[in-house]
Amino acid sequence: MSHPPDNTTTARELFTRTSLRLPSERVRDESTRQSSKSFAGAPAAMPAAGNASFASVKAAMHTQLLEDLDRRDRITASEDELAELVKEYVVDALATQDWPLNDSERRQLVDDLIEETIGVGPLAPLLADPAVTDILVNGPHTVFVERFGQLEPTAVHFRDDEHLVRIIGRIASRVGRRIDESSPMVDARLPDGSRVNATLPPVTIDGPTLSIRRFGRRRLRSDDLMRLGMFSPAMLQFLRLAIRGRINMIVSGGTGSGKSTFLGALAEAIPDTERIITIEDAAELQLDQRHVVRMETRPPNIEGQGRIVARDLVVNALRMRPDRIIVGEVRAGEALDMMQAMNTGHDGSLTTIHANSPRDAVSRLETMVLMAGIDLPARAIREQAVSAIDIIVQVKRYEDGVRRVQSISELVGMEGETAQLQEIFRFQSTGKANRRIQGNFVATGVVPRVAEHLRENHIDVPMEWFHRPSDTSMVGSDASASVDESDRRRSW
Repeated sequence: MSHPPDNTTTARELFTRTSLRLPSERVRDESTRQSSKSFAGAPAAMPAAGNASFASVKAAMHTQLLEDLDRRDRITASEDELAELVKEYVVDALATQDWPLNDSERRQLVDDLIEETIGVGPLAPLLADPAVTDILVNGPHTVFVERFGQLEPTAVHFRDDEHLVRIIGRIASRVGRRIDESSPMVDARLPDGSRVNATLPPVTIDGPTLSIRRFGRRRLRSDDLMRLGMFSPAMLQFLRLAIRGRINMIVSGGTGSGKSTFLGALAEAIPDTERIITIEDAAELQLDQRHVVRMETRPPNIEGQGRIVARDLVVNALRMRPDRIIVGEVRAGEALDMMQAMNTGHDGSLTTIHANSPRDAVSRLETMVLMAGIDLPARAIREQAVSAIDIIVQVKRYEDGVRRVQSISELVGMEGETAQLQEIFRFQSTGKANRRIQGNFVATGVVPRVAEHLRENHIDVPMEWFHRPSDTSMVGSDASASVDESDRRRSW
């Protein structure tokens, strides 16, 4: 497939011919400027002239620029036209606003705005909308988004297939990936960590597609997830103690169930003194700890060489003196190495897996171990899994669009050829009200064996967490009534 030339460089050259200098009395020294790293989110309005950092000015200008382009129906214009429009906007804004930006900052402002505006083309307004969690492009003229758990069509469109392919290629090239006829599929990420998947014909016969799983402007933490009704306070406290006590854990769930978000929330409980190594196909996890090494798989280059799979990274991570290994998701033979790591001194490791139930998760692990190319008896694989894994957390996206922890189960051993599971907590649905699932998080009455392990490590586990309720009241607070609807809409 032939690609039209990328005009981004040409657009930038247009800016370099434009003088953006302000009078000297309005320019402050570069050494006094506030670091852009202090910016935490786009403000709702333009910052005050005397109290404006580079990042706040850029964020405010980008938001208003997109609104202006959308109002004038120019968001789908060609890159050269957009470059001219952006140039006019920046020049006018700098001339009318008394912002203390030096010449270097103004040049950087121009470069950043054109990259953010032209970089994703017509998708820029959707990426600026905090309510959008998924963007699904089914060809140049069909774009859907997910808002508040529901899919809906949009009026956004690309000019043609080549326009969409150019945007896809730009996104992939930013993270060192490529996509063309010889390699028509790619997994990538945006600068904010959002997950991207793209395909080209002949894989998708009706044209190129693009799927973006967005991350919020701020990371959802465990307290945020509890407020949104994902689990009860007792469940959260139990999982935090399990993480501190170095209990091996798997997060299981379907696509879009919130596994990665939940994994990041669990990782908050890891002590800051430990060395953590994360392994992902596309780096998404954002951890608070200081001692973190992030590793990412790599596809083969154009010659078919240089591929690095997750299994290679797991084996290498074992030589890097990790206290804990976090694998974003096990999909193949790396499951064997991950379980061996859990069994050989790397307790407290975490990973996720696609499965519909805890028992399905164990079965899928067996299949993945066989994908490593090692001929092991099924019983030996199950024994390895039972020995390595302590807790399986099943998460699910329910019909009302809310992600909840469906169950927390413990692997307790083997009975004959079957791995034995015991459920500790579960979500118990009681019906629907106003299209919203009603229910309670309840304890099953089973005291997990890991509680004894935690007590041996001087971690106190209150037994009342595991008391089975005598009525329909749940452990903690009501799973639906406790959720503030406006909070849920902003975050999920």
